[in-house]
Amino acid sequence: MDDAAPALSFDRHGPAHPLSPVILSVPHAGRDYPPALIDALAVPFEQLLPLEDRYVDRVALLARRTETLFVARRPRAWIDLNRSERERDPAVDLGADARGLPGGSSKLRGGLGLIPRRASGTTPLWRRRFTGAEVEARIADDHRPYHAALARALRAARDAFGRAVMIDLHSMPPIETPDPARIVVGDRFGRAAGAQTVALVESVVRSHGVRFALNSPYAGGHVLDTHGDPACAIDAIQIEIDRALYLDASLDRPGAGLAATAGLLRSIVAAVANDIVTVPRAAE
Repeated sequence: MDDAAPALSFDRHGPAHPLSPVILSVPHAGRDYPPALIDALAVPFEQLLPLEDRYVDRVALLARRTETLFVARRPRAWIDLNRSERERDPAVDLGADARGLPGGSSKLRGGLGLIPRRASGTTPLWRRRFTGAEVEARIADDHRPYHAALARALRAARDAFGRAVMIDLHSMPPIETPDPARIVVGDRFGRAAGAQTVALVESVVRSHGVRFALNSPYAGGHVLDTHGDPACAIDAIQIEIDRALYLDASLDRPGAGLAATAGLLRSIVAAVANDIVTVPRAAE
């Protein structure tokens, strides 16, 4: 690992000046649970685990070569890097009482705001509300540094290669429908990435024989909204991977499919990087 973040709330793999136009982000796989979080729990610790993109960082680490990769250490239960600083839930955050968004986003209303109030069910996670100062500290120490570092890397990659593409990597529980998608590509309905980049990613997934969907049921969130800027030659896409592809049968630990899933991600990264290096094009 190179260039570790000073606050140690995330790891940066790769040099200060990116060697690839592709930047990888893994914001939801953190497993460093602070004691203050454990002390505030109203439920058994295991009920936090559904919030994790369980071990999807292992997929990214296996797939990475020279690309710059950011992996959050702090868990999503502590602070959700894929939510805006303004998505503060009064039900769990005393500092949100006077400043909450009118009506709020659907995620916030559903209990998955900046500080989640629930995991896979409806049972409240916390035995108390966090003070405004506690939440502000998480924003300052964990949320802002991650996004600032990601933005710097994307600008540096764009300046070096003419274009940059961020892949924001997540995982999802198996979709319970007939013939479900195993990979969901999100581009915020075309706002976060150019159509050619998205089509290239889809073609690679298709070539691996994996069923995919676009923007349904996951179109991306705050990470894409913040960093995707196709008009300025920065594309951002979210890739959701079915956990059954790379975890064991209990969806708890890395399984036999880990290497193949990393190979699929590697193919995506290589195709996107090659497209930028060999066929530079104007911003879409």
